[in-house]
Amino acid sequence: MYTHDDLSEVEDVPGPTEILREASAQLSELTGMPAESVTSFERSQDGWELEIEVVEVARVPDTMSLLASYHVRLDSQGTLVGYRRVRRYERGRADSPRPGGSR
Repeated sequence: MYTHDDLSEVEDVPGPTEILREASAQLSELTGMPAESVTSFERSQDGWELEIEVVEVARVPDTMSLLASYHVRLDSQGTLVGYRRVRRYERGRADSPRPGGSR
């Protein structure tokens, strides 16, 4: 059974929705580019790790826009502690198949 002190500690930990929202907002603020979607999200030993897609260059038609995937690291409270671009591509372009047929 939780005590009042235990509950207050649990309430201080942000939930997954809040983590995703804050990570997207922080990355957008730092890069100046709009976050489009979170494609990967998992807890790590030190906090959270995400992959977030951003629109790097908006073009018309939209299918020609350049997107990028960023690997984002957050501490346990959801504060962004690091990021790096891991991929850049045109919207609508699928990844090339890897040898052996796996993705």
